[in-house]
Amino acid sequence: MSTKEKLIERFKRQPKDFTFDELKTMLYGLGFDMSSKGKTSGSRVRFQNGIERIDVHKPHPSNIIKEYKMKETLDFLIKKGFLTMED
Repeated sequence: MSTKEKLIERFKRQPKDFTFDELKTMLYGLGFDMSSKGKTSGSRVRFQNGIERIDVHKPHPSNIIKEYKMKETLDFLIKKGFLTMED
């Protein structure tokens, strides 16, 4: 199993300690690019793959992604066909 696959499997388990850096790496591996939402975006970033997009706040002071955002992102990636819950 590749590092990318391991990271995806970890994400699917929805761990409480999944970091923004892990999310960024996983989404890059799925073909998404990251950009800020503009000069006044603060900690908001956008991951985009064609017309599909995911908006996320960079967590601070911790680097851990909020549980609700993890669930929302997982649901989105499954709905859009980027991930499946099958093993």
